[in-house]
Amino acid sequence: MTLSGMFSQQQITPNQMDTDMSEENMPEAEETTGASLGDLINQMVSLCSLLDKLYMQSHLIHLNIEGPLFFPLHAFFKEQYTQLVEEFDTIAELIRSMDYLMPMCERGLSNACPKFIHVKSNDARDMSTVYLRNLEQCGMMAKEIIEVAREVEAPDAENLLANTVNFCFKSSWMLKATLRG
Repeated sequence: MTLSGMFSQQQITPNQMDTDMSEENMPEAEETTGASLGDLINQMVSLCSLLDKLYMQSHLIHLNIEGPLFFPLHAFFKEQYTQLVEEFDTIAELIRSMDYLMPMCERGLSNACPKFIHVKSNDARDMSTVYLRNLEQCGMMAKEIIEVAREVEAPDAENLLANTVNFCFKSSWMLKATLRG
């Protein structure tokens, strides 16, 4: 088998690795109406897509911000895009640890993104407010995914997503405090 033949776009199931498992030894499937591991993975990929868009938005705001709050906002947005890369990478690594693959390019990742608000003004307050809305959407999305992770009994995903929620809402609070007054 060639190296490229070893990789696929599908989940690698434990049954594919266990050659001694026959159908009669397989556990019976329980009927569930709740969330599945696939649901969790799909939602985490969507969250990664949103984190990717937030990364680019924060980086561009960092480069384009002007006005009396230039220095604190410039520094804040640099911290944001640096942390967003870390959040993205950590969640993507968790997805891979569950034997699923991430989309192979930006286009595939972009297709998974929920509604995203784009900046339409060069005004520092407008740019920051749009970013703030997207950041809070990301925090709420991560909160919703925690519930799915809990339902499918994935405490590692719950814990990791709690960190993302904390990052989003702490950043949101800091930005709101900077923009007030």
